[in-house]
Amino acid sequence: MYKVGLIGFSIGGQVFHAPFISGNPALQLYKVTARKQEQQELLAARYPEAVAVQSANDIFEDPAIDIVVVATSNDVHYDFAKTALLAGKHVVVEKPFTNTTEQAEELIALASEKNLLLTVHHNARFHSDFKTVRKLILENAVGRLTNYEARYDRFRNYLREGAWREKNLPGSGIHYDLGAHLIDQALQLFGAPQTVFADLRVQRDGAEAIDDFEIILSYDALKVSLKGQMLAKLPTPRYALYGTAGCFIKPGTDPQEEMLRSGSLPHLNADWGLEPESTYGTLAVEDPEHGERIEPVASERGSGQDFYANMVDVLDGNSTLIVQPKQARDVIRILELCEQSWAEKTVISLAGELIAYA
Repeated sequence: MYKVGLIGFSIGGQVFHAPFISGNPALQLYKVTARKQEQQELLAARYPEAVAVQSANDIFEDPAIDIVVVATSNDVHYDFAKTALLAGKHVVVEKPFTNTTEQAEELIALASEKNLLLTVHHNARFHSDFKTVRKLILENAVGRLTNYEARYDRFRNYLREGAWREKNLPGSGIHYDLGAHLIDQALQLFGAPQTVFADLRVQRDGAEAIDDFEIILSYDALKVSLKGQMLAKLPTPRYALYGTAGCFIKPGTDPQEEMLRSGSLPHLNADWGLEPESTYGTLAVEDPEHGERIEPVASERGSGQDFYANMVDVLDGNSTLIVQPKQARDVIRILELCEQSWAEKTVISLAGELIAYA
């Protein structure tokens, strides 16, 4: 059994990591940084076998710990991951990987030098909606795909006091937070684009960090549009596929986060990751042979537990890593080029910029 030290027990650690770690029989949630009283109480109630510690050093310096999970604010991803690797630990870093490609490349080289596993928690690859979209694209369900749209829209017209994501800091803003998911998904589907153009804005009253983004990735015969905003009062489609035979529109969101926030655990819920029919997408296509067809498409099952299951398989020597650190590095490089694109108001070529998708 691999002992895990989890650094960070706010929403990220509580919702997206601890449930999947504790639910994997090959992993033991061993130590968790929990400085606040309410965090300690929650940890004791949900994971009584785990030990609450005050400092990340209590995890780095523990020789019994095999894996360190960095589920902290973006500004310390690099420092904590580097310290863990130097301490001889395998490392999981919450997305976004780092704030710069230089930092990402240093961590990748260090992990390779020490023969340690390094991966990034791009868990949106295991969401029900994305898995459904990927399946339809592979099946050419809308014919030749010409336009792919994906978006994370929310409504919060106020700022959260003290929230680091709301500050004008490296790695803050919703393009680094939510856009990182969308970029990773697009790279998984289509590989390296030819160019990128971005529109990055600060729109809410008093806001300091990017809270509205649109990223255009261009391919030979495909336009990929990735969007996110904080002022969408009514629901917008999560995904839209447009092709020569028709389109697919997907509303709603993957149910796993809501399940996790309610305290449901994947290994104890037979309906884990199943979407309700109300959020199924609609496929509308027509062709000369079969005419017009409009029908709902049942969503694939979400499977966030697959991330840690894959990691265990890799450590056991039975599989290859799904989320390669070089792929996560390429997400960071595109985010950097997005900021350059908006600053210069120009389209940026990606020739030679991506290393995992070359």
